[in-house]
Amino acid sequence: MQRMTNLHKRAEIIQAIRMFFNTQGFLEVETPYLLPANAPEEYIDPICFDSYSLQTSPELCMKRLLCKGYDKIFQISHCWRKAERGSKHLPEFTMLEWYRANADYQDLINDCKNLLQYLEPHRSTKSEINFHTEFNQMTVRNVYKKYASKTMEDAVEDGTFDELMAVEIEPSLPSGVPFILYDYPAEKAALAKLKHSDPTVGERFELYLGGLEIANGFSELNNPDEQRERFIAANKVRSRLGSTIAPLPEKFLNELGSMQPSAGIALGIDRLVMLATGSKTIDEVVTFTPEEL
Repeated sequence: MQRMTNLHKRAEIIQAIRMFFNTQGFLEVETPYLLPANAPEEYIDPICFDSYSLQTSPELCMKRLLCKGYDKIFQISHCWRKAERGSKHLPEFTMLEWYRANADYQDLINDCKNLLQYLEPHRSTKSEINFHTEFNQMTVRNVYKKYASKTMEDAVEDGTFDELMAVEIEPSLPSGVPFILYDYPAEKAALAKLKHSDPTVGERFELYLGGLEIANGFSELNNPDEQRERFIAANKVRSRLGSTIAPLPEKFLNELGSMQPSAGIALGIDRLVMLATGSKTIDEVVTFTPEEL
């Protein structure tokens, strides 16, 4: 019965998300799930079929829409990532992504604040997180100084950045209020542009609720040559790890130079519903887990 209650709440939250973006003038779009290439990432493996793979994120297609002149778009879609399974992970999950032309990551942080405030009436009484409150914000460099056993720069250099983030930093973050961690090191910028005033960091942030990361946003990199170099660097890491070399998304790279200064973000719907319902695992907020199929 608890799962049924959670699924009713899930539907309510998704409807409220759509209403929020509709009232903000965003266009809801649908892009293909089966792609010839995803964005190459060091530690994310797509699920492949012949020469195609299921999307790990709709970001490439949505950014191509920005390149064609769309200015405010959102999508709620399914995504797939191979071998991701745990109490907070599923190999098939639901993602909300939205993009703004002529915007940067600070605009997305404001969107997150406004969205959570909008969703506050839909939060279950079992949830211990207040969506309608001031966000705590801290740079990655400062959060390493406060919570980690070494500096951000040292962690990047010796390869322990992700480990320390998971073991030392995330468990130390405030759990009762939303927390924004921003300005990631350039080596972890992913598809984000570097900060003009400090090119050692990228204009990237992550939103944490209850100590759990639920969203990842960028000021989007729109330099195709730099983006290609990052994809190639990611594939070199994949090669060292023994992972399959990912094909480059050439049509995306060919169009990227026409994208206006833009910002985009991905937010995990399943995790958001977990936190809004006070659930302990992701299994409690989906209709079927992989093991039940």
